[in-house]
Amino acid sequence: MSAEALTRDAGGAKDSGSTRAADELIAELSRHPSGRTSASPYETARLVSLAPWLPRHADRIQYLLAGQRPDGGWGGPDGYALVPTLSAVEGLLAASLHDEPVGWSPAAVHDAIDRALRLLFDRLAGPSTCPVPDLPAADLIVPAMVDRIADHLADPPTWLAHWRGVGPPPMPAGMDRQRLDRVRLLVGSGRPIPPKLLHALEILGPAARRAAGVTATADGPVGASPAATAAWLGDPDGTQSAALDYLTRALGEHGGAVPCATPIAVFERSWVLSTLARAGVLPTVPAELVAGLRDALGQGGAATGPGLPTDADTTAVTLYTLALLGRPTDPACLWRFDTGEHFGTWQGEDGASVTTNAHVLEAFGRCLGDDPAAAPVLRRLTGWLIDHQHADGRWTDRWHASPYYATYCVVLALREYGGPSADAALRRAVSWVLESQRADGSWGRWQGTAEETAYGLLVLLAVPPSSTTRDATVAAAHRLSTMQDGAIESPLWHDKDLYHPVLIVRAAVVAARAAAAVRANGSAHIPASRWTASLE
Repeated sequence: MSAEALTRDAGGAKDSGSTRAADELIAELSRHPSGRTSASPYETARLVSLAPWLPRHADRIQYLLAGQRPDGGWGGPDGYALVPTLSAVEGLLAASLHDEPVGWSPAAVHDAIDRALRLLFDRLAGPSTCPVPDLPAADLIVPAMVDRIADHLADPPTWLAHWRGVGPPPMPAGMDRQRLDRVRLLVGSGRPIPPKLLHALEILGPAARRAAGVTATADGPVGASPAATAAWLGDPDGTQSAALDYLTRALGEHGGAVPCATPIAVFERSWVLSTLARAGVLPTVPAELVAGLRDALGQGGAATGPGLPTDADTTAVTLYTLALLGRPTDPACLWRFDTGEHFGTWQGEDGASVTTNAHVLEAFGRCLGDDPAAAPVLRRLTGWLIDHQHADGRWTDRWHASPYYATYCVVLALREYGGPSADAALRRAVSWVLESQRADGSWGRWQGTAEETAYGLLVLLAVPPSSTTRDATVAAAHRLSTMQDGAIESPLWHDKDLYHPVLIVRAAVVAARAAAAVRANGSAHIPASRWTASLE
């Protein structure tokens, strides 16, 4: 079905404000070619430490001071605070010990450091007491930051004298330095660094500078990361370069602070366009956006950003999006990520992602259609996804903190391409969504958010209406209509710390509101041809 047909089929959704919101989203994609994502305390603190020579150094220090929580930490709840708090403490220590206090208050920085160290060394309630979330490179970042902080505290100035001799901050149980030591030995030997490590090259500190075998991309970034690029570049001594130009551009969106990854255009555009197409509110897509997605697909697939390895997740959603736009492309590039059991996000991945495999299921199902050659892989992926469902009906994933995102991704994939064997899993998922809805109609891991409420609502709207889901759907739609989707909420997406991809989240909210409008007009939003079992 073409995007135009999807839009026509949406019916009542076109009578709401959803079409205008979708138009604005498409315009935003064109206005911000690098993508829009929130600033990162972790990444910004790495620039404070590694690149004080960059413009707006004082602004980055002020950003860290303004973002410190009352308990002394940074970042999300529980174990999500560890990585950004370690990075912020090390960055502020480096600034206070080595930089001239131009544009920032030494007293304020000293107070922030002291409060953060008290939290880090709290062996009863500090972030090291929680399991480390499955964030990229956390097993490298944490020991690297702990070592740097210990170096700073080994011979502290007078104002830090009460921290003398305390040793390094504690690391979570089960975490050690073995992998970091192996990476350091690898770099010291001059051998090539695996591409998947480039995104966190800053963990090497000064050793990252012009590391053997590492080069910036033509557009400037190393590993699509401002911190990795700054660490690789080192002090440029006034020499202009593509890497320096990239860093200067990255500083502009957040007043000197930076995100963990930029640019993210392929990731952002494919997620936004496919989400709007599902909801039937996809407006005319500029030809250059479609061409950009097609150009991003090489023989090895597509990458989220320049300097990152190609990955099955971005590749699959890009293929699926192009198929929705009436530009189906051979999905053969996905086979290189096949492990024989599931599809790795990238080759050599440690662990596995249910959302990546849900997206691969959609890509094969949409691109190959009724081709008999697709049946074996669709069955295999369906079985793998069902096997990874939690007993209570939800799914969780390594790329997002919220089970509502993972459950939404898997439900929509199984709903369309899982066949009758997925019906029981879908019923369990819907039951979990219903049981976990908050009293105000929202959903959320830590608190009700527009993003998670959109995912919960889209799960319920993906199945035929019933007395079981009707009241919950109405309550969620009403609550979502009152929530501000344009504001930066609690970041929930996984990178080196949590982040918020603004337009991707906004697209989910627009899609949920549009689908709810269709359901309110008495239609089943998604054709029910593949749904074979009643929820009653």
